Amino acid sequence: MDRPNKPSAISASASGPQPSVHSERGRIIASLPTGDSVEVLLYGATVISWKSNGRENFWVSDAAKLDGSKPVRGGVPVVFPCFGPPPQDHATGKLPQHGFARNSTWEYMGENSSESGKGASGGDDSVTLDFGLSSAQLSAEAKQAWPYEFGLVYSVTLRKDGLQTMLNVRNEGKESFEFQMLLHTYFKIPDISKATINGLGSVTYIDKMLNATEHQQTNPSLSINGETDRVYMSIKQDTTSILSEGRSYLDVQRDNLEDSVVWNPWIEKAKGMGDFEPKDGYKKMLCVEVGAVNGWQKLEPGETFEGGQILKAHL
Repeated sequence: MDRPNKPSAISASASGPQPSVHSERGRIIASLPTGDSVEVLLYGATVISWKSNGRENFWVSDAAKLDGSKPVRGGVPVVFPCFGPPPQDHATGKLPQHGFARNSTWEYMGENSSESGKGASGGDDSVTLDFGLSSAQLSAEAKQAWPYEFGLVYSVTLRKDGLQTMLNVRNEGKESFEFQMLLHTYFKIPDISKATINGLGSVTYIDKMLNATEHQQTNPSLSINGETDRVYMSIKQDTTSILSEGRSYLDVQRDNLEDSVVWNPWIEKAKGMGDFEPKDGYKKMLCVEVGAVNGWQKLEPGETFEGGQILKAHL
């Protein structure tokens, strides 16, 4: 399929010893000879850790449930096939908020040297983990609420200072369906008061804190100084950058996706969430979430859609 606005690849370093992959406690853990690592829960295919040069890049709540009892508060939950509370008059209307992907148990499909997306290098300095979810694996309740035949493949590629996460959606049924998808990434940052976000200037966004009204980002840099919940739509620039004290900290490159959500619960919202700990954790986290959430993506029988992100850590 045609994939416009694809970001440039993360450059690969020289080949070295083989990466290692093992499973334990319902999760898959991969590491590179450099010490960089990634951990992915089978429950939700949620990435709960990405370490580069000894630094943890994802925020996970101290109260997050990692036992499969509820979606994880933190890391990178996969949102599909609806974002937020689904509209009652839509085919997803009977599903819970954010759909079922983040609270379904995925199948680990193994290590894959043929990487998805534009970050592919195929060398020994990277490793790709593939996870699958299909309609056959859903709970009876989820199947009844959304009775379409589909297949998801989620590819997580680790390389030095970089992580790529790509979701491939395939319509395996005989009728078309519509969906939304989002990678709900929680980044761990040193201090929210000293963080800024670049790459969203002149972009129209829906501000959920202002009755879901539309506004335009007039400042090239966004600072967070209160509860923030915005959907930035049809972003032309591929990369959104998180800066800490004015210095590059993390880059988020969209791959075949045009929308991004920026979210921070701030003081009162954090207090009201039972699985958000510590309560002042909002000072150390920031969500920049790539997705296709402005309207709906439609897939005819046999068609596929692929989109995701390439993350780059500046150390």
